[in-house]
Amino acid sequence: MEKLRIVFMGTPDFAVGTLRRLVQESHTIVGVVTAPDRPAGRGRKLQESAVKKYALEQGLKVLQPTNLKDAAFLEELRSLNANLQIVVAFRMLPQVVWAMPRLGTFNLHASLLPNYRGAAPINWAIMNGENQTGVTTFFIDDKIDTGEIILQENMGIGPEDTAGTLHDKLMHLGAELVLKTVALIEKREVSPRKQENQGQLRSASKIHKETCEINWNKPLHSIYDHIRGLSPYPTAWTTLHNGEESIFLKIYMAKAQKEKHEQQVGALLLDGKELKVAVKNGYIHLLEMQLPGKRRMAVSEILNGWKPVKNAYVS
Repeated sequence: MEKLRIVFMGTPDFAVGTLRRLVQESHTIVGVVTAPDRPAGRGRKLQESAVKKYALEQGLKVLQPTNLKDAAFLEELRSLNANLQIVVAFRMLPQVVWAMPRLGTFNLHASLLPNYRGAAPINWAIMNGENQTGVTTFFIDDKIDTGEIILQENMGIGPEDTAGTLHDKLMHLGAELVLKTVALIEKREVSPRKQENQGQLRSASKIHKETCEINWNKPLHSIYDHIRGLSPYPTAWTTLHNGEESIFLKIYMAKAQKEKHEQQVGALLLDGKELKVAVKNGYIHLLEMQLPGKRRMAVSEILNGWKPVKNAYVS
């Protein structure tokens, strides 16, 4: 049996979980392709990707192309003589890259394809109120997340899951699915199937700042799902009107309370050590938030040194 020679492609923490498991299982990783170092933080110092940091710790060869069609990069990639490429949370590959290895290039995606194709499947699944998601491995083709499915595994979404907690659960589930997929490829037992595009598919397009704004006129649980689906990143936000001030407010954690009331939608109410926002069919209790220039804090802690004025509201 031909031994696998794997090139791994990925950038963020989500991808590290899979690379770590491949290393732990003693698979031969001949190269790791990740994003170039980027300036970050107040000092704008160059930061290495999470995948690069781990790969260097393991003594793996790292490639950081700015252009995936660059002739020098393609020559170096070919020289690694890989027969399989694995992609986790990277970027769209040109055909010259994904078609290079003899056994193909497969991707791990954090949804049950064909639903939630795109850049932010974890966020959108929670924001849309789903109670089920999962992970999929599939062979890459020339479109985004449309290739033939190899394996899938389901996972429930809990009522208190956030994008952060679900990210970590799917990272571990996905890493194990990749190992199962590699085992099938190694034994030449893969039977991929085409994606069925029947019915109305939900997408997972890239999230922008305007996507994160809270619409307080939506139903109670839609608002709650919106907040937890964006926590801890990129974070739901709203504008707090506090007397003459208009404050940009990030909301990380909340809870929903269904209750009839006569309050105006958006009214911000101080209730002892709690802040809550009136919505159509209840209240959203604010548990963790961030004021401009401050760190993320529990609302009970914020209220020790700051109080909203009477008639404060959010919009």
